[in-house]
Amino acid sequence: MNLVWAALVVVVCASLAIALMLFVRRTAPDGSYFHDGDRASGVFGVLATGFSVLLGLVVVLAFTSFDASRAGAETEALLLEQQFETAQFMPPRARADLVGGLLCYGRSVVHQEWPRMEKGTQGDALNPWALALFRTLRTVEPRTAAEQTAYDKWLDQRADREAARTARIHGAVGVIPTPLWVVLFTIAALILVFMLFFADSGEPALVQATLMGTVVAAVSSILLVIAFLDHPFSPGVGSLRPVSMQRTLRVIDDERQALGHVAALPCDEQGDATRTK
Repeated sequence: MNLVWAALVVVVCASLAIALMLFVRRTAPDGSYFHDGDRASGVFGVLATGFSVLLGLVVVLAFTSFDASRAGAETEALLLEQQFETAQFMPPRARADLVGGLLCYGRSVVHQEWPRMEKGTQGDALNPWALALFRTLRTVEPRTAAEQTAYDKWLDQRADREAARTARIHGAVGVIPTPLWVVLFTIAALILVFMLFFADSGEPALVQATLMGTVVAAVSSILLVIAFLDHPFSPGVGSLRPVSMQRTLRVIDDERQALGHVAALPCDEQGDATRTK
């Protein structure tokens, strides 16, 4: 979330609402437009309570999606590192291709998939290196017990990695349906209109401004938080970043050097293929 823009939105919304309240207050009767203040407060309480309950449910829904995306990204990165270790027990002919494919997969996630998720254009696009790894795996013919065990383990890790990737990508498109957004903004507008009927020419302007400004600032702030949780990869403070995958790539590079892997990778630093297999 961009805190500057968020603060600006809240200030602008509150300022416009305050200006509208003070404008209505100029012609409002002493004691507000309501003759029975208790009855009006009761109706407002019902409206505000319903809005609060709906906001709570929406926040839980949005945060659940946000947390699932975060957990998916971390699990995907962890499984990539585990697959690198599993690859060390694969037949030597396929080992280099599997290790190279894993590194290129991680680079593609960081430098290609993540920017697309920020823009909301990832969609159902496949990671090309996942397909390359699968093609390499099909050429593997395990012979020893260790190779057979590694082969079976790789298949399990591959399935778990794809599930984690799906969880990561799922949050990029947002989980709150449009009708729910329409309802939220409609109720927010109703609260604003209802607040205008509390305009009271007998009260000081500062009191009336505070009455309207605090309500609108609170509502707009909550709506901004929901929008942030619904788009966890949008640039700004608190958004999800590929920190786990970047750490995994550094760890794998260190392990490659320690194990003496010197084969050139089939991709560049951005995850784009550099040679045809």
